[in-house]
Amino acid sequence: MSMTLPHLTNTESFRAFRTTPAQWLPIALDIARSHGFDADAPHVFATGTNLVIGLGDKLILKIFPPLLRAQFVSERGSLTQLNGRLHLPIPEIVAEGERDGWPYLIITRLAGTLGSEVWPHLPEDQKERLLRQIGETIASVQRVPLGALGRIEPRWDDFMRRQMQGCRARHTRLGLAPKFLAGLDDLLCDAEQLIPMDAPPVILIGEYIPENFLLACDDGQWSLAGLFDFGDVLAGWRDYDLLGPSAFMAAGRPGRVKNLLEGFGYGSLDFALKRRLMALMLLHRASDLNSHICIEGWQEQANDLIELQELIWAS
Repeated sequence: MSMTLPHLTNTESFRAFRTTPAQWLPIALDIARSHGFDADAPHVFATGTNLVIGLGDKLILKIFPPLLRAQFVSERGSLTQLNGRLHLPIPEIVAEGERDGWPYLIITRLAGTLGSEVWPHLPEDQKERLLRQIGETIASVQRVPLGALGRIEPRWDDFMRRQMQGCRARHTRLGLAPKFLAGLDDLLCDAEQLIPMDAPPVILIGEYIPENFLLACDDGQWSLAGLFDFGDVLAGWRDYDLLGPSAFMAAGRPGRVKNLLEGFGYGSLDFALKRRLMALMLLHRASDLNSHICIEGWQEQANDLIELQELIWAS
């Protein structure tokens, strides 16, 4: 077998390559050994965007294809800028390099239980408590100076305008119901006034979702224990990072919504904030309402986008 990583020209060919570890795992282990790390008990993570291998219980190797180099730049820059500046553990870079044009990072492996394994089974009071901690964590990340992350592309104003231009086509393609599409032009018109384009930007992780954080239990109480995956970082308007926990975790429950927003620093939830969050949810780079809004039967409960924003951010 070749010990050279291939030149792949599109995401489809990369996905096919990633799903066949026999093609790349020996190369990954060779990279680990070249840095003097034990590679005798590797664990291949089947999910995720890049090639991700656990090296024992202490280290993670992430290999990025050249076509996703921007994710390497984002991850490396974020871990460097946030290092030592948060109350919550994040991975630390212990080695980096490049193999056949594929950049890679070797980072520390955090302790804890994956949030997606725990979240569905938690009682309501613990879900509210965790959402307050998530709001506090988002605010904490956003207080960190941008540093080199201020140069990450795309710039916020360019990103938002491109998302606005492609918004209708995207959601039509993804099958958003006509009753919601009907209000899209009015919402996008409001968005130009509601979403600051030139306000001082902050670090945006983009995906505060259960798959990207770790939890720990102490005397029956679950708390955030770690945050990882910084491959989609942007610099932009702060509210953007409320969308992941709003869609995947708050589930339209007033107590959950209140704790998330209060943890973040918002004391009240008015129409303008709901409208801005609804616009940002439709403009998010991964936006797909049919797949991402975790409220059972939401398509039947709301007749238009205004009713939908009231459902998602119930107060």
